[in-house]
Amino acid sequence: MEDCLFCRIVAGRIPARKVFEDEEILAFHDINPARPVHLLVIPKRHITSLATVGDTDTVVLGRMLAVANRLATEQGSPDGFRVIINTGRIGHQEVQHLHAHIVGGPEPVGPMLKRI
Repeated sequence: MEDCLFCRIVAGRIPARKVFEDEEILAFHDINPARPVHLLVIPKRHITSLATVGDTDTVVLGRMLAVANRLATEQGSPDGFRVIINTGRIGHQEVQHLHAHIVGGPEPVGPMLKRI
């Protein structure tokens, strides 16, 4: 998609600090990291969000999660990490291209949810 930020990164029209790439997925550093380790893992093929995936997307979703541990460990979070997939308006998805945040570092990430 021409106007999709992540599709432009995949196409090489916007630079990114890549840490992994294969035929199906791309992983790179978040430009505004929330933790010492903060990577984004995206499918190269445009998928709008987790809300739009179907049976044909299971391989790429599995591949995204399968590389998460290796990438987190290599980037400085060997004792664990968090995988976050924001979905839609309620989930605060900012870029309308499916992506998983891999966040971690030497210290615990902190509480996941605040009580309301």
